[in-house]
Amino acid sequence: MNQIARIAVPQDRSCHDPRQLDLIRRTVAKACSNDEFDLFIHTARQLGLDPLRRQVHAVVQAKDDPARRRMTIVTGIDGFRILAARTGDYRPDESEPRFRVDQSLKGPANPAGLVKATVRVFKFAHGAWHKVTASAYWEEYAPLTQDWTEDASGRRQPTGRFRLEPGSNWARMPRLMLAKVAEALALRKAWPDAFANLYAPEEIEQARLREDWSPSQAAEAGAEEKRLARIAGADTILMQWEPDGPLEPVRLGLLADRVMELIARHQGDPDRIALWRERNRHGLREFWARAPGDALAVKKALEAACDSALALASEARL
Repeated sequence: MNQIARIAVPQDRSCHDPRQLDLIRRTVAKACSNDEFDLFIHTARQLGLDPLRRQVHAVVQAKDDPARRRMTIVTGIDGFRILAARTGDYRPDESEPRFRVDQSLKGPANPAGLVKATVRVFKFAHGAWHKVTASAYWEEYAPLTQDWTEDASGRRQPTGRFRLEPGSNWARMPRLMLAKVAEALALRKAWPDAFANLYAPEEIEQARLREDWSPSQAAEAGAEEKRLARIAGADTILMQWEPDGPLEPVRLGLLADRVMELIARHQGDPDRIALWRERNRHGLREFWARAPGDALAVKKALEAACDSALALASEARL
């Protein structure tokens, strides 16, 4: 196993023309407000994932209640796998997910009697492949709805009985859904920076059913919205400085200095600079458009550094 070589995976950053954006707005993001849609597309572009291929989703919770309304950007399991493959040191497990089953648990709330699903992935580090394993428990992730009844005075009371929504994926494909959660947990465990604050839709479906948020939970949701708004603010651009590093919001006025520092730090490694430019091409395009004065010197410096890589390659061929 340790003799398997890592494969460099090309980065496929998605971008959409106005017609495609209109299609996204009318279909997979139709519940979004204008600001939410802008944030969703901005994040999808920075991640290099395609909403039209269901690689990334915008989920709007409590959309009819302004006080509790919240948009969450979630990544489909295929999007998780794409991001993992881009690291260059990921390998999926050749074995099927493993399940623990308890027949006594079978019922409307657990049609397969699942206790947990376990999935492992492999990460290449220090010259060898290492397995990373994670488990997801049914009781923690299954989106269960509680049955209610009315007493003699007409007040609603919980019955203590739970069930899955009939016809939902969790009811029809319980093993697949729980395995997706376990795989997302394993990938986040193996690459914590690459998957920070990214969640698979199956991980949040239980939370979407909660209609009894406390004031403190609503406050936390509001704080998260403010944080996301700052990330996609009008004066910042998301950049990824290291191949396995997180996306970082950089103020527009500081971006030129940060890029020039990177070029100077890696001036003896033009290939690394060329790969960085490719990895951040959408952020750099946004920089060219929004700050053409500052961007001109940066663009020339990047082109010069990348031309050095081409010249060295030509010399090597000769």
